[in-house]
Amino acid sequence: MISSIYEGISDEIGIEVEYELENQSFVASWSGGKDSAMAYYRAIKAGAIPKQLLTMFEPDEKQSKSHALPIEIVKAQGESLGVPLMIRGADWESYEAQFLDAMKECKVVGIYHGVFGDIDIEDHLNWVQTTCAKVEMEAVHPLWMEPRRKILEEFIEVGFEAYIIVVNTKTMPAHFIGRKFTTELMDELEALGIDSCGESGEFHTVVVDGPIFSERVPVVFSELSERNGYVFLGVRLEESE
Repeated sequence: MISSIYEGISDEIGIEVEYELENQSFVASWSGGKDSAMAYYRAIKAGAIPKQLLTMFEPDEKQSKSHALPIEIVKAQGESLGVPLMIRGADWESYEAQFLDAMKECKVVGIYHGVFGDIDIEDHLNWVQTTCAKVEMEAVHPLWMEPRRKILEEFIEVGFEAYIIVVNTKTMPAHFIGRKFTTELMDELEALGIDSCGESGEFHTVVVDGPIFSERVPVVFSELSERNGYVFLGVRLEESE
C-alpha cells in the first residue's frame, strides 16, 4: 500500500490518500525524466501493473513539453519499458482538455489509476487530483512528501542513468547541461544553493537506463540551443550500424 499525507488537500477535494496498488492497472504520467521514472518504479514495486504511458507534447507533437524530448526518444523509452505510449499535443490553454481526453481513453480499456511524479509542490498535486477526479480516475503519487534528497539517492542506488538536458539559466549555470545525474552532481548543485531535485524547474533530465528498462535507450547528445532563458541539449537515437 502507498500512503501519503496531503496536508488537507485530499479532504478538500474528497479523494482518498491511501491506495492498494497490488494487481491494479495504471497509466503513468511520463515526462521521460527522473521523477516520472521513480514514480513508475515505486508503483511496480508496490505490485501495480503498467498498462499505458501518457506524455504531453507540444501542439505539433514533435517534442515533449518542458523536457523538449523528440518523439523518437519517448517512443524508444516506451519500447524498452514494454508499455504502449499515448501522446497528446497541447498548448497550455488546451492542456487540461487533452489530459482529460487521455484519461477517459484509459478508463475505456479498464485503467482506473494514474501514477504521477509529484513530490511536494501542492499546486501540482492539487491540479492533478482535482483534474483526475473530474473523470473519476484515481491519482496516485508514490513520491509525495518524501525528502527530495532521499528520492534522488534511491534513484541512483537502484541503477537509473539520467542526464541533464534542459537548464533554466535564470536559476542555475548553463554549464551543467549534459551532466550525468550522480551523487557528486547533487553535491555540486547544493553547494551552490541549487535544488538538486530541480523541483521548481531549475533543470530537466532524460532517463536512458535503469531497473524498469529491458535495455538501455541508445541516445546521442548533439547541439545546444537557447530560447527564453533556457538552454536545451539536443537528444537523438544512436544510429544502428
